Amino acid sequence: MDTVRFTAGEPAVSITRAEPGLWQALDDGRLAGRGEATTRPDGRVFLSIDAWHRSVFDQLAREMLAALPDPVHTVVDETDHELLNGWQQAGLTIRQREWEYVVPTEPSPVVPPPGITFVPAGSAEEGPLRELDRVVRAEVEATVGWSEMPAEVLPHPAGDTVVDPSKYAVAVEGGEYVGLIRVVQVTRLPRIGLIAVRADRQRRGIARGLLLHTLDVLHRAGIKTASAEVNEANAAATALFEGVGARRANSTVELMRHGR
Repeated sequence: MDTVRFTAGEPAVSITRAEPGLWQALDDGRLAGRGEATTRPDGRVFLSIDAWHRSVFDQLAREMLAALPDPVHTVVDETDHELLNGWQQAGLTIRQREWEYVVPTEPSPVVPPPGITFVPAGSAEEGPLRELDRVVRAEVEATVGWSEMPAEVLPHPAGDTVVDPSKYAVAVEGGEYVGLIRVVQVTRLPRIGLIAVRADRQRRGIARGLLLHTLDVLHRAGIKTASAEVNEANAAATALFEGVGARRANSTVELMRHGR
């Protein structure tokens, strides 16, 4: 994890590459910082540096960026101005912003669109779910590109993006899975990690229905709020969440080095 605040002082450190994706900064044999390069499921490489001193951060960033091919990315809390400045000074530029929303689970009427039924999380059939996941990802990649969607680090076999089918609720029409929503518990708040509907079934209220269905299930379980991340350029997702009373709580920026 990137440090939030740097302390004064400029220790003399040596940088070593301990593993292919791990760098260490040593101050007289003692660990003074570390940097990691992690490849996410979509193939993008994200950087993180943990260092107490700005000079150590700068040295780690310089060594990592010299060793890695472009493009490389990192994500920073937008309120952490010093860390943001550090990455910008290292040559990365802001690519996109994501809003973190707090989503209330206050009960609302859940009325599926005509012909649509919802299957709760844990009850979806694995085969049709995986097929729907492949379809919607291919549709996204053919339009805006999956790299424009909020990214997350999830371990999975190559080519398999449904890590845990029990986390998905789905919308069904005529026996066919046409929409899905994933909720994961990554912190104390459940996080809505993905809502997707097949292109030929969009603009019918399926996404909103799935979201309300999921919030209702969480509310019945005694959970008052969930969280979600939305790309600020995604007007449809912004309208969807704000339409159910979600409020913006924080923002992160993704930075990228495009090429040298």
